[in-house]
Amino acid sequence: MAKNVDRTDVSNWVGWVYFAGIMMILLGLFQFIAGVAALVHNQVYVLAADKLWIFDYTTWGWAHVILGVIIAAAGVAVMSGRMWGRVVGVFLTMLSAIANFAFIPIYPLWSILMLVVDGLVLYALIAHGAEAKEDLE
Repeated sequence: MAKNVDRTDVSNWVGWVYFAGIMMILLGLFQFIAGVAALVHNQVYVLAADKLWIFDYTTWGWAHVILGVIIAAAGVAVMSGRMWGRVVGVFLTMLSAIANFAFIPIYPLWSILMLVVDGLVLYALIAHGAEAKEDLE
């Protein structure tokens, strides 16, 4: 039996929460693709001798693959109104921002684009995250 819910508790901003969930799924997919690309391109990357950016693509690739899967799962939880999805989403979106910030010298346009998406997702989850559960009730 459907529960009669007063919709005055849910603002029009609840769309931002669904936006965050979809963007988290998309962000997880992008992280996963970046990780697979790094795994396929298995070598050690040196940006420049004076900048000391030396890392193994395999390690970085697995980090992106794992981060991508977890972010996508949290995105599904956010769209279901789950609190754990919001908490995990905020934490992992911050990790994603840190990872993409580290990639700015290598892929500047892509990294900056991902940082903007991370910022939008953080805003939606923190400012309006609780409204998704109210909207589903």
